[in-house]
Amino acid sequence: MGSMLVASVVSFVLTKIQHLPGGLVYGLVALLVFGEAALFIGFVLPGETSVIVAGVVASRGHVNIEVLIGLVILSAIVGDSVGYEVGRRYGDRLLRLPVIRQRQAALHRALAGLAERGPLYVFLGRFTAFLRAVMPGLAGLSGMRYRRFLIANALGGIAWGTAYSLLGYYAGGALATIETYSTWVGAVLLVVIIGGYLAIHVLRRRRDLAIEATWEAEHPEDSAEGVE
Repeated sequence: MGSMLVASVVSFVLTKIQHLPGGLVYGLVALLVFGEAALFIGFVLPGETSVIVAGVVASRGHVNIEVLIGLVILSAIVGDSVGYEVGRRYGDRLLRLPVIRQRQAALHRALAGLAERGPLYVFLGRFTAFLRAVMPGLAGLSGMRYRRFLIANALGGIAWGTAYSLLGYYAGGALATIETYSTWVGAVLLVVIIGGYLAIHVLRRRRDLAIEATWEAEHPEDSAEGVE
């Protein structure tokens, strides 16, 4: 029953978004993707959520999928560049943000990954919610040259923006085809997709909490003072 309610809410949101002017849909997606690292919106709403929803909207003809992909990629690259500059100038303040101080283990792994693999880690970080929000700032803080960061970040933005836009687009098209034959089957499929997404999110959250607890037990001084 709860899953059906979630599916109904998502369907309601998609219906409302479809009635918004195309320019407003583009603007909302661009703002959310840009702000994920530049304004740290990613700690509240992972960017792929908005991109996938916009892809579904594109599959129903309300926005253009090519324009959407280009806009997502551009917003990701520009937003991360702003995040890089924030980290370069205000890195110490960045590390003192409560939402970051609570993720000391993940933060240390990210800094170690940057030191060991540099641009490759920037590219891979684009596909993890926490790293996507903090990686640009950490890259700026670490002293990585902007040119190296920009190349890796641009490649990651292209791959990420294209993949998640098309995921929403083709998922939306498949869902529309299924709904043509059976509304009930479409609703069940939507519930399964949403349930799977929520289950993965919960499992990742529990894993992260366990890792943080273990790290804090092994590094009590760093946990109290934060990363220096």
